[in-house]
Amino acid sequence: MDALMKPLTPQGPLVAIVGGDPLPRGQVVAKMWDYIRKHDLQKPTDKRVIVADANLKLVFGKDECTMFEMNKYIALYLK
Repeated sequence: MDALMKPLTPQGPLVAIVGGDPLPRGQVVAKMWDYIRKHDLQKPTDKRVIVADANLKLVFGKDECTMFEMNKYIALYLK
């Protein structure tokens, strides 16, 4: 099975954003982007930067991160 298709279970603060059901990594990332867009959390001057709200701050551990960094933080909470 392709590693991207293997269902992984969100843990900790990630559950508040994507739910607790096992999902393939690609779907977790897609749900993260849905959440970011729904709550307008991209920096207006640079769409590559995600400005963390209270839920995302728990995942990222900081006030903002780039879209390229996001996957490393997501990986910390997938088992």
